[in-house]
Amino acid sequence: MLIAQITDLHVLPEGELCFGRVPTNQQLREAVAHVNALDPRPDAVIASGDLVDRPSEEAYAALVAILSGLIPPVYVIPGNHDDRDLLLETFADETYLPDAGAPFAHYAVDGHPIRLVGLDTTIPGRHPGHLCDARLAWLDRTLSAEPEKPTLVFMHHPPFRTGIRWMDSSGLRGGRRMEAIVSRHPQVERVACGHVHRPIQVSFGGTIACTAPSTCHQVALNLRASGGFEFAMEPRAVQLYLFDPGYGLVTHTSYVSPQAERFQPIEGLDQRALEQLDANVERGLKRLQSEFDARPPRGSSKLSSRSSGGDS
Repeated sequence: MLIAQITDLHVLPEGELCFGRVPTNQQLREAVAHVNALDPRPDAVIASGDLVDRPSEEAYAALVAILSGLIPPVYVIPGNHDDRDLLLETFADETYLPDAGAPFAHYAVDGHPIRLVGLDTTIPGRHPGHLCDARLAWLDRTLSAEPEKPTLVFMHHPPFRTGIRWMDSSGLRGGRRMEAIVSRHPQVERVACGHVHRPIQVSFGGTIACTAPSTCHQVALNLRASGGFEFAMEPRAVQLYLFDPGYGLVTHTSYVSPQAERFQPIEGLDQRALEQLDANVERGLKRLQSEFDARPPRGSSKLSSRSSGGDS
């Protein structure tokens, strides 16, 4: 299975620009076209929050119109720029989401080889996130219901400190408690987040937690002890999670812009030479098959690195 993650879309009513300069709607259209053109095409897309920049019926209508162009199914979760109630009303026809008026917009999708668990970390009207007792209890129950099913948990706020101070100041309360829960559920292959507009990875509860690049502007990389409230028009990207039976989820970053030129490193090869290269690849893969396909019993590879998971 191949899963694509798009995040921090910041869609606006048609004709508006984010910060008066960033064409986020057009950038999302390009990301949608990019996902559709991938070969192989993803089996599912997760959209991990900040779907719109300023919540309004017009902005969500623009979002739905753009996302309707996706060929794979898309699963959405709110971010701090979203309005939970308005999001649930807008996507009321999507059966995976709870009904409008629900206290949280989280859910589990069980119809794929990888179980998808969307976790709502938002606090209405505020930028930081919170995993309260009720949300953490829901996560524990949901993971306990399918202990053998490889699972990807996705959410908006990352449950870890990134080192980008001004983004960490609007981070997530309850991340350490979540880490303790994840450490008890070795089927969790990845915790995929947004919010930071950058690709970041960290060891978390015996698995990996990560953030993904935005489909629009990125947060400038600044690891200094002060300042740094900046964005950057760095390449936009989609995060990909490929399920490998020997290793679980393998993460790739696919850049939406600029488009990379592709070329073969050896020019002038005839068809026979190309076929020979393909045959060499197949032989190499077969030689390493026992190495690639071998995987320890689920969870055993995590024991040595598993966090104690205590509250901080």
